[in-house]
Amino acid sequence: MVIYGVALLAGCMLVGLVIGDVLGQLLGIDANLGGVGIAMLLLIFVTGYLKSRDHLPESTESGINFWNAMYIPIVVAMAASQNVAAAFSGGMVAILAGALAVVLGLAMVPLLTGKRVEDAMPLDARPVSPAQGRTP
Repeated sequence: MVIYGVALLAGCMLVGLVIGDVLGQLLGIDANLGGVGIAMLLLIFVTGYLKSRDHLPESTESGINFWNAMYIPIVVAMAASQNVAAAFSGGMVAILAGALAVVLGLAMVPLLTGKRVEDAMPLDARPVSPAQGRTP
C-alpha cells in the first residue's frame, strides 16, 4: 500500500532527525547536524535492502516516489528553518563537519556507483599496453 511507503519515509525522517540532534549535542552545537541527510541515506539503504529481498511492493514504492517529487522543496524549507547562526557559533566544528561531509561524499561516489577510476577515463586517454599495440 502507498501508506507504507509514506510511513517508511516518515520513520527514516524521524530516526535521521534524532541522530542529527544527538550528533549536534555530542559536538556541543545546539543544532541538528545532518539529520535530513542521514534520513535520506537511511531511506536509500532501507529501500535497497527491502528491494533486494522482494519485500517492497510496487504500491509501497509509489508512496516513496510521491515524496521524492516533494524532496527538494521539503529540504529547502527544513534547511531554511535550521538555526545556522547557532551552528556557526560552534566555531571550527561546524566548518570541519561540513568539509568532512563533502570529502566523504566525494569519496563515496565511486563506491556507490561501482565504477573504478580507469572506467571514468575517456578511451583515447587510457594508456596502451605494449601487448595491445596501435595500428597506424
